[in-house]
Amino acid sequence: MKKTAIAFFDATREDEEYFRQSLKRFKLVFCGELSEENLAKAAQCEIVSCFALAKTRLDAKALARLPRVKFIATRSTGFDHIDLQECARRGIRVANVPSYGDNTVAEHAFALILSFSRKIIEANERVRKGDFSVEGLTGFDLAGKTIGIVGTGRIGANVARIANGFQMKILAFDSRKNREVEKKYGVKYVPLPTLLKNSDFITLHVPLTNQTRHLISTKNIGMVKKGAIIVNTARGAIVETKALLEGLSRGILAGVALDVLEEEGVLRDEDEVLKAIQGNHQGMLKTMLENHILLRWNNVLITPHNAFNSREALHRIRETTKENILAFAEGKKLNAVC
Repeated sequence: MKKTAIAFFDATREDEEYFRQSLKRFKLVFCGELSEENLAKAAQCEIVSCFALAKTRLDAKALARLPRVKFIATRSTGFDHIDLQECARRGIRVANVPSYGDNTVAEHAFALILSFSRKIIEANERVRKGDFSVEGLTGFDLAGKTIGIVGTGRIGANVARIANGFQMKILAFDSRKNREVEKKYGVKYVPLPTLLKNSDFITLHVPLTNQTRHLISTKNIGMVKKGAIIVNTARGAIVETKALLEGLSRGILAGVALDVLEEEGVLRDEDEVLKAIQGNHQGMLKTMLENHILLRWNNVLITPHNAFNSREALHRIRETTKENILAFAEGKKLNAVC
């Protein structure tokens, strides 16, 4: 009996070891990065598993190179890297991993917050140079400070839980209120402008949609409380890069902590830079330049889309992806987004 073929893009060595052991009934094709050459390797596969790296884009053009695909199992919670409309048109089902990073990403957000509040980066760099003085390293307590959580789904709820442990005041903005966190952690839901005006920390935990793109922008950055710190571990385009630069240059923001950037896929890959230049993509090139300027600010902390990256979260991703694939093979729906 012919085995169903699965193409894996952006899989690590550990991913490959796990899936070879747990999906023995399938033919597995590990394709590396999503590229024209590697799409050709996957052309005969009925199932595709990808990861939400910024470079990975299963758009209409890529899907046209995968004529036999019936199911996409993304190894991520977000699925903005997949053209769901095109998938629906082609009858392709899509499943995600909805809850692998609930506490993982929330903990990373607080790692960034604590790096600012206790000047961890500066202190470490000073000691490495043999300087053990504490002058200029005075931090501040989180207790009593106000954190504004934009999005109170699974990750945002865990941010509220941690903030409550630090005895912080918690504001939240969401189209749907989470009554459990509201009651359990004393979360107060307010309109976005109120959250911006009153929060010492603004942390983002919403998916990237047409409604959330540039949720924080040049139009509302002036509303932000003076001295606030913006933390983004969600998607880069939720915050307009120009707004961050404006907030920093005008002294509105005391700091910015980012695990994601707008157009980060272009920053990761020289080929993408050349494509942007050759295609004369002015908006993309402008954002790239703004990102490079952002990197020069001492009060900007950037990590390389690493918030998801814990041993436990990676295991949950693999387990759920396996379950999604097995469910599809058995004619069942699990964690379906399309």
